Amino acid sequence: MADETEKARTAQPGGDTIFGKIVRKEIPVNLVYEDDLCVAFPDITPQAPTHILVVPKKPIVQLSQAEDSDAALLGHMLIVAKKCAQDAGLSKGYRIVINDGPEGGQSVYHIHIHILGGRTMGWPPG
Repeated sequence: MADETEKARTAQPGGDTIFGKIVRKEIPVNLVYEDDLCVAFPDITPQAPTHILVVPKKPIVQLSQAEDSDAALLGHMLIVAKKCAQDAGLSKGYRIVINDGPEGGQSVYHIHIHILGGRTMGWPPG
């Protein structure tokens, strides 16, 4: 977890990201979902037994920079997250997380949804 915190502290917005490369299929991943608007795949550094990322094909830098015109895409991403959680068998529940900015723990500046499940989640989360 300390490594992820350090990544978030030093990550910078702008430029190409690993998620852009995944969306363009320059980096292969095991997609669990894909449509015209987004992709979903397992996180390479899982923080729970099930940890899936939902990434839009449109590179929105972070939630706080999303525009009103992004509302349909952001809503679609939540529906995709629900479907991925169902497909992953997370019938007892799961957590949805969107990190925003360095203090919010964002380490990749291409908005994405974390689906975390397979164990009981603690509260408060941070």
